[in-house]
Amino acid sequence: MKSNTSKQSSLIRYAWLSISAAVITIMLKAGAYLLTDSIGLLSDAMESFINLVGALMALAMLTIAARPADKDHPYGHNKAEYFSSGVEGSLILIAAVTIGITAIERLYTPKPLEQIGFGLIVSVLASLINLFVALVLLKASKEYHSITLEADAQHLMTDVWTSVAVLIGVGMVALTGWERFDPIVALIVAGNIVWSGIQIIRKSILGLMDTALPVETLHMIHAVLDIYKQNGIEYHEILTRQSGSRKFVSFHLLVPGEWTVQSGHVLLECIEGDLCKSIPNLTVLIHLEPLDDPASWKDITVAN
Repeated sequence: MKSNTSKQSSLIRYAWLSISAAVITIMLKAGAYLLTDSIGLLSDAMESFINLVGALMALAMLTIAARPADKDHPYGHNKAEYFSSGVEGSLILIAAVTIGITAIERLYTPKPLEQIGFGLIVSVLASLINLFVALVLLKASKEYHSITLEADAQHLMTDVWTSVAVLIGVGMVALTGWERFDPIVALIVAGNIVWSGIQIIRKSILGLMDTALPVETLHMIHAVLDIYKQNGIEYHEILTRQSGSRKFVSFHLLVPGEWTVQSGHVLLECIEGDLCKSIPNLTVLIHLEPLDDPASWKDITVAN
């Protein structure tokens, strides 16, 4: 397993890759807009600018998240990643409103597009760059369990689909000569961007609210603990949460009252090791209680 320092260096390199791609695609799409005067291509360029802001925010938050735990932040700084996705989602919504207003104006006062062929070639090149970077970031987000890289990758994929829609709109203008195809597609793009922004903000809020781990992960925890139940122990009060790439689980483990402290300690070490092998980036907290004490069963507050 990679060390935390090595992991963080890799995450920061991916953030710089996203920043570089955003700068290149902004220049390409802005050039395509200047060549064609397409409001659809302008909306595409604006979303790439949001990609740049989001990538810069991701770089800053990944750097903060890499800081070790300290006296004021004993659980580390992992939640900094959620600020990145929250800000990015908010900027996406602002961009969508701007695109929508501009598109509505162009609906009432349509303008002919110029140099459509060359503009489309430039836009396709920018989309291919975004597609490549999005796939790289998505793979890295799964490898490093990074919420920030996942949000960045999803945003870039949204940008790719946005570009596809814009290319269709501009192409329809070229084929039919009906100039309102361009702003209509831009409005569809704006709606898609709004949906993407809402999803990103929602995920950020859920993370800040200490939302429980996914059901699939909880099933994995139960699967490990149920193995030990065969040895005459019980467990309850499983609590889970996620903070950035770090996952947390705590629960009460009930063992025979005649066990020694050493016996209980050995068991806890085994269970913690098995859980961490099954679920990467997991922090485990176990409260040991005597199985035959009725008080051990009185503190159940959350259904398992």
